Amino acid sequence: MMVYEAWEVSGMAGSCDVVVVGGGQGGLAAGYYLRRAGLDHVILDAQSQPGGAWRHGWDSLRLFSPAQHSPLPGWAMPHQDGEDFPTAGHVVAYLRAYEQRYDLPVRRPVRVHEVRPAGEGLAVETDTGRWLARYVISATGTWECPYVPDVPGRAEFTGRQLHTVHYTSPDEFRGQRVMVVGGGNSAAQILAEVSRVAEVTWVTARPPRFMPDDVDGRVLFEVATRTAAGGPGGSVSDLGDIVMVPSVRDAREREVLRARPMIARLTAHGACWPDEAEQPYEAVIWCTGFRPNLTHLAALLPSYQQGKVATHGTRSVDEPRLYLLGYGNWTGPASATLIGVGRTAKATVADITARLHP
Repeated sequence: MMVYEAWEVSGMAGSCDVVVVGGGQGGLAAGYYLRRAGLDHVILDAQSQPGGAWRHGWDSLRLFSPAQHSPLPGWAMPHQDGEDFPTAGHVVAYLRAYEQRYDLPVRRPVRVHEVRPAGEGLAVETDTGRWLARYVISATGTWECPYVPDVPGRAEFTGRQLHTVHYTSPDEFRGQRVMVVGGGNSAAQILAEVSRVAEVTWVTARPPRFMPDDVDGRVLFEVATRTAAGGPGGSVSDLGDIVMVPSVRDAREREVLRARPMIARLTAHGACWPDEAEQPYEAVIWCTGFRPNLTHLAALLPSYQQGKVATHGTRSVDEPRLYLLGYGNWTGPASATLIGVGRTAKATVADITARLHP
């Protein structure tokens, strides 16, 4: 039974118990538990096809874990012969099949412009009409909000600048002088392959921290789980920042994993470090992370600051009818991973169910 039958008006797309915004891994995990709980819901996805952000990764992008250690709830990711760590294409195929397997009510492409209070519920304004819901789960991820630091001279640089989201393969940089900026996994992996075809300088805000060679996604999830349960030992951050996948280990053997401190400024044709002459560069690849994609929630989150929302678990402190799923550790340990988002999705749906049926 729809919860807002009396609100039917011209331009209204529908009403339900829960609207999930985002049809990537977080939205699908939420849909799995919402269906199990018997809650009337819809998943609104701005993408034209299944797969979430995995559809847009660079050509060589792979998971840190084997397929059997990268499941969404209910169904393990199938293993593919000859593939120790699944490619982005494998993940996209899995997410597409997952939607079909559980007959999840995904509607796409539907872009959500705003979520705002409406009586006892929330109104979700989209480019195809208005949805009314008792609760909203936002699971839009971060891929659409790349972050680039405001480095002096960035607007003056006449070479090419691109963020991780626009990088596809090293071939487009063949024979060039390239600067890779960032101290995380994407920077290390992109550096590893671009350095095979170009002269690359790696720039980081602090010295990069490499994890032990035997650490992969399985270990990271186990550590995050133990930390969440209050168990002994350190956290994931204590292990380092960069997973030593095969391509990064190969770069270490080629002695290209050498980072320089952050530049003082960019120039028209290159970059300068403090007290050093200008060095020429033809391209800068910004591997400097993302911010949560939360523009649709501006009316509900007055305390939003610098990529983090005040929450109790995944429920917003500012708006208790709003939940935020899969944006990073502040929405649950390892919640931005395939295997980790299921745990926080389960807790989110359990909390909503308890509030709908106390």
